[in-house]
Amino acid sequence: MDQLLAIRAFARVVEAGNFTKAADSLQLPKATVSKLVQTLETHLGVQLLQRTTRRVAVTPDGATYYEKSARVIKELEDIDGSFSVAQSRPRGHLRVDLGSSVADRLLIPALPEFLARYPDIRIDLGVSDRHVDLIGDNIDCVIRGGPLTDPGLIARTIAHARWITCASPQYIDRYGVPKRPEDLDTPAHRVVNYLSARTGRILPMRFEKSGRRLEIAARHVVGINESNTHFAAGLAGLGVIQTFAFVARDAVARGELHEVLSTWRPKPYPLHLVYPPNRHVSNRLRVFIDWVAERFESQLSG
Repeated sequence: MDQLLAIRAFARVVEAGNFTKAADSLQLPKATVSKLVQTLETHLGVQLLQRTTRRVAVTPDGATYYEKSARVIKELEDIDGSFSVAQSRPRGHLRVDLGSSVADRLLIPALPEFLARYPDIRIDLGVSDRHVDLIGDNIDCVIRGGPLTDPGLIARTIAHARWITCASPQYIDRYGVPKRPEDLDTPAHRVVNYLSARTGRILPMRFEKSGRRLEIAARHVVGINESNTHFAAGLAGLGVIQTFAFVARDAVARGELHEVLSTWRPKPYPLHLVYPPNRHVSNRLRVFIDWVAERFESQLSG
């Protein structure tokens, strides 16, 4: 029995919550992962996992074994990492998840620079506005914005994105310019709401001026749960949108959008790079984190 591989397989099943995801992340057949765990259980003489047709549950013995074996796996990764840092360039595979507008406007344009600097790193990008399960989906890190709601994750704030509320010239010709945020919640105006990709609920527009804060969740004709399409709806004149300044700045410069309610800008939105606490921070992940922080801060400053 390859005990180390069996321990890794068991740990991934625990972290992923099922054999299918664990097998995908290890790039092994599901039957192989199942066999490895069974062999480990036979070797130890205890049942580590309780299997049903619908789910996999960790037994008390399995929880204890996972806690202890996870520390061993991390120590081995630290040993391997110390040699790779000292003897070679960062290399290997990174899985990164991020929102579509951040990917298109910030990361992708700068990524050739990163890959030229670190040619031995391969990156898989998951791009959507839906939040993922870092551990279950075996993601190395995610770039997300807003308040941090999971204290079990490690986060580094990498930049702050300014907001802008804007509308197309066609919209303004038809409906005029809103004078106050409250005007958006009247029949005289139209908004394109951004909807949570997870819940489908409206994420209200936020406004702040002289210490006064407002949230507007106006009734909409069109609501969209993906940031690039939400921006495209504003360009098409479907309504007033609130989006990140880095998304709209080129369109504003070309006159395709005009800022409205400019004296009611909310506080900048924090962007974080987040990774699981039990994930070894490899050299390749460390240089990616540092590079993203440097690039995003320079792109969003000013």
